[in-house]
Amino acid sequence: MSMKKRSRVGAAALVLFAAVGVRAAERTPADAALVDRVKEAVIKELRESGMLDRAIDSALDRYVARQRAEAAQREQREANTRTGALRPVSKAQDHIRGNPGAPVTLIEYSDFECPFCKRFHATMKKVVEESNSKVKWVYRHFPLDELHPVKARKEAAASECAAELGGNDAFWKFADRFFELTPSNNKTNIDTVLPQIAREIGLDKARFASCLASGKYDRHIEEDYQNALATGGRGTPWSIIVSKSGKTYPLSGAQPYAAVKQLVELALREK
Repeated sequence: MSMKKRSRVGAAALVLFAAVGVRAAERTPADAALVDRVKEAVIKELRESGMLDRAIDSALDRYVARQRAEAAQREQREANTRTGALRPVSKAQDHIRGNPGAPVTLIEYSDFECPFCKRFHATMKKVVEESNSKVKWVYRHFPLDELHPVKARKEAAASECAAELGGNDAFWKFADRFFELTPSNNKTNIDTVLPQIAREIGLDKARFASCLASGKYDRHIEEDYQNALATGGRGTPWSIIVSKSGKTYPLSGAQPYAAVKQLVELALREK
């Protein structure tokens, strides 16, 4: 803005301040009219000079920055809540694939009947295989009863029975074969498929059937389910990536390999 225009704006503003400064009791109709005229003149000068637009842009920038800062604070608070609710990984309770000492952990809460979990299972196999022992995958149960009643929990129990009878390797063989063999969304004949998979991976038929009928893993599956909810899970697959320092990165849905790898790389930078 030129010096001449700046002077006019400044002079108009001084007149405005002087007029507004008159006490209300002493203000005459002429004072009020003067205030209105000067307001119009100041606004006109500010608009023509571009100062008004710049002031609005600056105010908007500050508003957006505040909103972003508040969103970042909310996200951090939510992350802290997730971290506090997340059950520590344990060989006694969890099924771990990959290097147990890997610096990055991906905890997946999954439903055996979920088609998106089926897709994500293949993605996670690739992530672990190509991580050079830097990622371990922890599988936890998140059976969505409203979508997959009965079957999802029974399949989860079958996977636990596989682990009981054949160890950690048997659990993963069961999971791999189940997702490979079945169509998802309650279309699986579990009375046929579960014994078939147990037989294929070398489990004792009678002991597997007895374990499955016992209901001994119902509580464990429910604990996994509740932990999924507590950490923010609302659908499957729901995953949380944890860095060596303990920082968490939520991962909702069957994200593609590139998206998972990007978060893994962020977690690896956390010391």
